[in-house]
Amino acid sequence: MPSTGTGQAPPILDFSAFYSDDPIAKQKLVENVRDCCLHNGFFQITGHPVPLELQNKIMEWNKKFFDLPLEEKMKINKDTSNTWNRGYELLKSQILEEGTLPELKEGFYIGDEIPKTHPYFINKKLNSGPNMWPAPCSSLTASDVEDFKTTALEYYTKVCALAQDILKVLALTLDLEESWFDTNGFTHGAVATMRLLHYPTQPPDSPQKLTRGIGAHTDFGTITLLLQDRVAGLQVYDHATSDWLDVTPTPGAFVVNLGNLMMKWSNDRYISNLHRVINVSGQERYSIPVFYSGNPEFVVECLPGCEGAGKKYEGITVEQAVLNGYADSYGRAERWKRDAESKGKEGRVAEVVGKGVQVA
Repeated sequence: MPSTGTGQAPPILDFSAFYSDDPIAKQKLVENVRDCCLHNGFFQITGHPVPLELQNKIMEWNKKFFDLPLEEKMKINKDTSNTWNRGYELLKSQILEEGTLPELKEGFYIGDEIPKTHPYFINKKLNSGPNMWPAPCSSLTASDVEDFKTTALEYYTKVCALAQDILKVLALTLDLEESWFDTNGFTHGAVATMRLLHYPTQPPDSPQKLTRGIGAHTDFGTITLLLQDRVAGLQVYDHATSDWLDVTPTPGAFVVNLGNLMMKWSNDRYISNLHRVINVSGQERYSIPVFYSGNPEFVVECLPGCEGAGKKYEGITVEQAVLNGYADSYGRAERWKRDAESKGKEGRVAEVVGKGVQVA
C-alpha cells in the first residue's frame, strides 16, 4: 500500500482479501483501511463483487439519461414531481462550498423502490418513496425504460450489499465485532441514495476560484461508494500537505469515503474529508455515487472504544443528520439565486430610473 501522509492520492486496495480464507491478507486489508480512515477518510477498492459489466452498463445509462431533451427530464423533476427526493435535478441546484457559484452538475436521484403503502413513505422517512423514471419518448422506447430501471436497481442493490461489507471491515478497524453494525440494527431497513451525475466542462472564461462541478464539501451520511467514468476531476484535500490530490479514475474501482456520520460516530477518530470536482478536461464527465446512510431512525452516538477524553457529539438520528446537510447545501443555492435576482432587478431599476419605465 502506498504510504499515507505524503501527499499521495487515496490508495487502491484489493478488497477480495475480505472474502478470502487467508486471515493474514484480511488483517492486512483491515490495517490498510484503518490507515486511510485515520489519514483522510478515502480509499479505492478493486476485487469486489460488483461486476464490471454492470458498472459499465449503468454508466452507459447515466450518459443516455442526460442526453435526453431537457423537457423530458423536467417531467420527472424531483422538486416538482414529488416530495421524497427522487428524480431529475437541474444544473446549478446546489452550492456545497460557501462563496462559490452554483455548481455545474445535473443529477438524477434513485433509491430503493419503496411503495406508497410502505411505513417509510407513510411516515415521510428520509428519501423514501417510489422512483421516478423517464417516460417513453422519441429518444427512449418502453423497452429502453424498462432496461434502465432494471439495470439501475440491480446496480443499486449490489452496491448497497458491498457497502455493508465495507462496514464490516470498518467495524474490525475499530476493534468491534465484524457484525457490529448489523447486530445493532443500523443496517436493518437502511436507506441509501444513488445519484447519476453529469458535469459539463467548465467554460474557459469561468472564474476558476468560483466555478465548481461540486464545491469542496464533506458527505452527510455514513459511507459513500463512487463509480467514476474515465474523465478526471475528483480531488481530495490532504491535510498533511495542504494540497488537493487528484483521484485518477481506475476502471472497475470504487472510490470509498467516510461521511460526517461516521466521523461523529467515531468521535472524530476517523475523518470525513473535504473533496470537490473541478472539470477542466474539455470533456463531459459522469459519475455515480451511492450514499449509504443507514436506518433513518437509528441514533448515532459515540462508538464503543472511541470515547477518548469524552464524547464530543450529542446523539442524532441518521435521518436528521442527512436532512441537515441537505438544508445547508440546497438552501445556500436558493439564497444565491434570490440574491442574484434581486441584484439583477436593482440593476435594471437603476438603468431606467430616469426613463419612467416600469420594471416587473
